[in-house]
Amino acid sequence: MIDCGLFQGDEAAGQGGNERDLDIEFPLDGVLGLVVTHVHIDHVGRIPYLLAAGFRGPIFCSEASALLLPLVLEDALKVGYTRNASLVERFLEQVRSQVVPLPFKTWHQVASDVSIKLHPAGHILGSAYVEVRMPPPSVEAVSRRDWRVVFSGDFGAPHTPLLPAPRPPWRADVLVLESTYGDRLHEDRSRRQIRLQQVVEKALANRGTVIVPAFSIGRTQELLYDLEGLIHQMGSREAANDLAWKDLEIILDSPLAAKFTASYRKLRHLWDKESKQRLRGGRHPLAFEQLYTVDSHEEHLQTVSYLASGGRPAVVIAAGGMCSGGRVVNYLKAMLGDPYHDVLFVGYQAAGTPGRVIQEYGPKGGYVDLDGKRITIRSGVHTLGGYSAHADQASLLRFVRGIRHKPREIHLVHGDGPAKHELRNRLRAMVPEAEVTIPGTG
Repeated sequence: MIDCGLFQGDEAAGQGGNERDLDIEFPLDGVLGLVVTHVHIDHVGRIPYLLAAGFRGPIFCSEASALLLPLVLEDALKVGYTRNASLVERFLEQVRSQVVPLPFKTWHQVASDVSIKLHPAGHILGSAYVEVRMPPPSVEAVSRRDWRVVFSGDFGAPHTPLLPAPRPPWRADVLVLESTYGDRLHEDRSRRQIRLQQVVEKALANRGTVIVPAFSIGRTQELLYDLEGLIHQMGSREAANDLAWKDLEIILDSPLAAKFTASYRKLRHLWDKESKQRLRGGRHPLAFEQLYTVDSHEEHLQTVSYLASGGRPAVVIAAGGMCSGGRVVNYLKAMLGDPYHDVLFVGYQAAGTPGRVIQEYGPKGGYVDLDGKRITIRSGVHTLGGYSAHADQASLLRFVRGIRHKPREIHLVHGDGPAKHELRNRLRAMVPEAEVTIPGTG
């Protein structure tokens, strides 16, 4: 198996609009193991159901993911299942006993005739794409000694800090490829930093709060990295009236994101060259002076009240990347109806999530329902596409182009319909010998 995650947004609803049954109903007898490409919840969130169904096989993942996976599952269990500490710890011990950390770029045999190799995917710390070596599946393919199937997981964007971009394999007979941004291009990194500065300065001119819905791992750390860079570069220059950049408070209100940020610091040997150069220069891009972390729930509520009443300008990175839960919801309920505050999206918002509603209808003066309450959106709404942790269309095409021996089949997954169809058209033109399909569309 490759990944075992939760559905999000509209995908969470099955036929008739009812919530999908998450129980594992397929047989597990023939499953040799589970490969985790990375630890985002839409790739690992159903692992508790998998273990409840009796799966006791190996869980293969990168060495960094092996450290991060228990953190993600612990948080998911406490939010969605139980806060019973002994039950949670028992489950985590079971997970740890099954996890098999694998180094990158090394073949690992999982059966007599099946091996896997993990490659850095550049999406989040520890993310991998998976190369599977197996016997040819048919008589037509016997001209080759083995068959290579590549599963992309989620690819990262190039030229982002902290993590190197993915490099394509030498060969792929079958490629299962993500298509999240298969129909669009990202802003380049230099442009995104300029826009981040502009958005922050414009928002803080009202002496309000910039609310950033945070994905705990990946984008949060990149955003902190760029904010540290701006604070270092701008110094005494005003970020708002009578407030210098060096005095701007950056509030991280997400216990899980704080844990991941600490893990990023511990695993800095996996960072890219630019990040390591900052460290050598005595700077701490993920632990700088202006960064303040909110821990307890009581402190969280106090922070929401203080900032909502105009306490002081600040940038708040709060848990809940798509605004469907987490601490960011309290900030939004308190501030979304106030034009003095702003919301800044730096990550993908799935269709059907409150984040997508705010992103789409906020600039039009629309409304959003949060915790059963309808809120008219009067705050500013901004999106910085350059912070996506996903590769854009150009990067996806570049990856396929870089495969020396091109795939015979390409199957597009993990994206909205228009993104999949646009990428399919581009790939058919670029690799005419490959059969390019969108599973589930006939």
